[in-house]
Amino acid sequence: MAQKANSAFMKPMNVSSELAAVVGAGPMPRSEVVKKLWVYIKSKGLQDQTNKRNINADEALKKVFGGQSTVSMFEMTKLVSKHLS
Repeated sequence: MAQKANSAFMKPMNVSSELAAVVGAGPMPRSEVVKKLWVYIKSKGLQDQTNKRNINADEALKKVFGGQSTVSMFEMTKLVSKHLS
């Protein structure tokens, strides 16, 4: 029998132009978006050194984060969801 445990999480989703500027053009599953987001954050050194749970946004990420310059990992997931359809 086919496993349907996490099919919603694996379903390719459309990526907004703001998010595509960071992770590349979609469609791609949410898990892939999050993975690519972390690659971007780490490659640019955007994870806060004092509080590792915070992300310091550059110009491209500010567009994804609704203009906020710092967001927590938990907020990030919620804000990214707005860019997936």
